[in-house]
Amino acid sequence: MEYLNAFLCGGLLCAVGQVLIDKTTLTPARILTGYVVAGVLLSALGLYEPIVQWGGAGATVPLTGFGHSLAKGVRKAVAEQGWLGVFTGGLSATAGGIAAAVVAGVLMAIFFRPGDKR
Repeated sequence: MEYLNAFLCGGLLCAVGQVLIDKTTLTPARILTGYVVAGVLLSALGLYEPIVQWGGAGATVPLTGFGHSLAKGVRKAVAEQGWLGVFTGGLSATAGGIAAAVVAGVLMAIFFRPGDKR
């Protein structure tokens, strides 16, 4: 059942993104940014954690999950360090994912030699 919930949750988030691409004039970059901000806001309001509990990886892997991780990291760091945690918590909580994305990007650039499309 966990796999089905993850599929449904992630699929729903992707479907909403596709509808936004097809039916609005928003650029993909703005939609992606909106997803991160939505994850932060929903987490701050306490609404995203139940979605994570139900959807599992379907809720934590998309960009809304990244926003949720940022918010959780800030909340934890503020509780431990005070206001300094506002600046450090988000990056500490998401450092592994950010590092993995940078390493994967560098490896892809080495192996596939990206360039301008002509």
